[in-house]
Amino acid sequence: MEVVGRLSAFQLVLLICAAQLLIQIGAFVWPALLPDLVQRWALTYAEAGWITGIFYGAYIVAVPVLVTLTDRIDAKRVYLFGAAATALAHILFALLADGLWVALAARALAGIGWAGTYMTGLKLLADKVDSKLMSRAAAGHAASIGISGAVSFAYAAFLADLAGWPAAFLTSGVCAMLAFVLVAFKVPSEGAPPRAGEQALFDFRPVLRNRSAMAYAIAYCIHTLEMSALRGWGVAFLGFVAMQSGVSATIMSPTMALTLLGLLGTLASVLGNEAAILIGRRRLITLAMLGSAVCAVVLGFVGSHSYPLAFGLMVLYGPIVWLDSSSLTAGTAGTAEPSRRGATLAVHSMLGYVGGFVGPLAVGFVLDWQGGMSVSAWAAAFTLIAVLMLLALSAFLMLRPGVLAGDRG
Repeated sequence: MEVVGRLSAFQLVLLICAAQLLIQIGAFVWPALLPDLVQRWALTYAEAGWITGIFYGAYIVAVPVLVTLTDRIDAKRVYLFGAAATALAHILFALLADGLWVALAARALAGIGWAGTYMTGLKLLADKVDSKLMSRAAAGHAASIGISGAVSFAYAAFLADLAGWPAAFLTSGVCAMLAFVLVAFKVPSEGAPPRAGEQALFDFRPVLRNRSAMAYAIAYCIHTLEMSALRGWGVAFLGFVAMQSGVSATIMSPTMALTLLGLLGTLASVLGNEAAILIGRRRLITLAMLGSAVCAVVLGFVGSHSYPLAFGLMVLYGPIVWLDSSSLTAGTAGTAEPSRRGATLAVHSMLGYVGGFVGPLAVGFVLDWQGGMSVSAWAAAFTLIAVLMLLALSAFLMLRPGVLAGDRG
């Protein structure tokens, strides 16, 4: 068995996944509590979209620097910075947020923290495990994040009901601090990675010329747009349908729907990566992108008329969106030049979170443009997402991405 320091490669994967569970648990506390805080702070829908989207905007700015630095310094040091920033962000939100501006600042800091931990965690694994294990390590990494993100909706609602909304953010800050301690004391430290010649640290031109990596990264951009729009506005959409339909509170609450969506989506992401190995990565990603575009249109035009139907469609939509999640990231990591893997993952992640920033904001603008939440407004928002997905699929196929070691399709 491959050994990394005092840990086996498998133990290292488990450790990083556990740390990501703790880091990610607070990521969707804001979307889960959005309907209540929008009313409490008298926010517009566009302002709420900015608070959701600024997390991704800050990530976009920080990730090219933080992840690319892992080509020069130990990725563990960057990860610890990100964990500390995440903890501080959640604690500041809990203690100081009372409206738009403090919430924006705290969520931006959380985005910087996530930039220092998400792809950096994957880089820690990519540098230390062999190529055949890498695809499954990426799937496990994505699964840990997906499970934690899914649970965060129900977790946020439970803590807010129990002790008020600040408790959900404070607890998330404590969890991020635990992740810091876990990585600081358990993950082995290393020296600077070896350099390939005299390549410039922030020269992204060779990455952009890698057609295969860019194909996966462009698809990941719109994949993340769709995913963040769904998670950022899913609770609000189901709340609107429940109000329109006159449905009272049931066990099928909006936060429960988003929790189920995330859990089933995480399972779909892992199974999707296994399917990509068996039937071909391009084929799996094509099917997933087509399926999610169809689901978006059906949910927008049909789901608004019945809460049980909307709940069921939302829970179905999630796994289809997530189906190609780990396959896309594994594709970028696996087809990157080893000496530029950090820079390649930085571009991949930056493009992904450009989509993550635009997704919630676009939905908020569509709702305001349509005069507020209505059946036609939600139909317009979901149709926009479907059109963007089909455009991304066209770009993905034209770039003809490569396959990974171990893919048999």
